[in-house]
Amino acid sequence: MVRPVRHLSLHRIDGTELRIVSDVETGVFAFVEAEEAVIRAYRATGSWPHKWVTLLILQDLEPLIRQLQDVSDLPPGGTEALRHRPVANVYDLAQSTSCHIFINCEAMAKEGYEGDAAAVRGLLAHEHAHPLTAEGTAHASRQLRLVWSVGGDADAPGSAQPARPHRESLQSLTRVLAEKLCLYAARELLANELTIQRGFEQDLFHLDQRTVTNACQGVAGRDKLRQALSRRAARGSLPSEDVPLLLFIGDLKGYLDLALEIAPFYATGRPAEARALEAELEENVFPRLEPEVLLLYRKLRDQYVALRPDLTVAQLKRWSGKVAGLLADALAEKGLAVHHDLQTVEA
Repeated sequence: MVRPVRHLSLHRIDGTELRIVSDVETGVFAFVEAEEAVIRAYRATGSWPHKWVTLLILQDLEPLIRQLQDVSDLPPGGTEALRHRPVANVYDLAQSTSCHIFINCEAMAKEGYEGDAAAVRGLLAHEHAHPLTAEGTAHASRQLRLVWSVGGDADAPGSAQPARPHRESLQSLTRVLAEKLCLYAARELLANELTIQRGFEQDLFHLDQRTVTNACQGVAGRDKLRQALSRRAARGSLPSEDVPLLLFIGDLKGYLDLALEIAPFYATGRPAEARALEAELEENVFPRLEPEVLLLYRKLRDQYVALRPDLTVAQLKRWSGKVAGLLADALAEKGLAVHHDLQTVEA
């Protein structure tokens, strides 16, 4: 069903034409105001390639998802993950004069960002940073693909060992995590670093404080997950030995990506903000998880801080391989063997 357009307007900001399209009636002005502030700041602090920016303020991102069904190069989680993203930037790497910013009002409200001007500016500034960091390391990341397979030799043809139960589920859960932490991480890290360098450090710090607060609240759901897994094991639909493994994977999926938000503050010379965020996690989140999660988080954070923006494909392949190895080693210690490799493909 085609949704009616509730708001349509045109703004000119220091040489950039900002086009507003919305299918919601309330809250539009606050988003437009935040976008205008971000465009002005980017134009004032460095190169700004866009002549046209379209800001689409939508109830949800279903209209965008329908257009991306056949697109292969999507962030980890694909279109399903896109449903939960508050903001997305769609741009053409070969044509830098325009971009399309999509705001997901339902996700904004769910995450508590609605009405929070600083958080909205942080989100928009981060999304605008992606096409501005598309060269060097970010470009190299698009020439790598991760081969990730769980189960090891037990699932090889002719193996005398039984195939691991629920292999497909474990494969899906861990592969999305691995792609996010090993490949897409480079683009996220560089976008966050540029966001900070262009003067949005306080907005991004405020946004990350909200993210950490949500993480502290969300960790309470871990007990419910443990109980649900235990019930499945009691019914015989899940091997009892897989309960700790799945709980561990849940810990990794829920909290490891916080390193993507915190490492850029260290990398840009702002350790006070990074430590403030980590202190909250170390007090209220990590003690309630498996102890290996904090150890892995610190290893990932240090690897992320060391990322340079000018890596070649070969150099990034080594960097990403180290990240994949850290994750694979942690899973192996919990009994899940993983085969991983990075392959070079045409961009």
